[in-house]
Amino acid sequence: MRCPFCSEDNTRVVDSRPVEDNFSIRRRRLCDSCGKRFTTYEKVETIPLIVIKKDETREQYDRQKLANGVIRACYKRPVPTQAINDVVDKIETKIFEREEREIASSEIGEIVMEQIKDLDPVAYVRFASVYREFKDVNTFMDELKKFLN
Repeated sequence: MRCPFCSEDNTRVVDSRPVEDNFSIRRRRLCDSCGKRFTTYEKVETIPLIVIKKDETREQYDRQKLANGVIRACYKRPVPTQAINDVVDKIETKIFEREEREIASSEIGEIVMEQIKDLDPVAYVRFASVYREFKDVNTFMDELKKFLN
């Protein structure tokens, strides 16, 4: 590993520990040349997950898009940021547990609906209204009835 201060490549690991998500390692390093310390993070490289969209196009999975959808649903709701991050982590875990390298966006939507239901009822209805593409008030009421039961 090259030192970010002096660009020498003779550094050594002083301390290693897992990061909170348990999917990466934080390494504290020491440069033998200049004596400065710096931190690096290692993460396992995974095979990219491909999302099959409604129009049959495929794109690489993007955690930020998933998080943005949940954040949008929780807009102006009393939901802590950490709770949103935890839900996104749970959703992502369910997605990657499938072991398949392609997933339909509709399956992701169902997983999100399942997880967001316990987070906040208004956020659930907001997400459902966009995800289910309600055409009229009756379909919206049908979804509300499912939620209330």
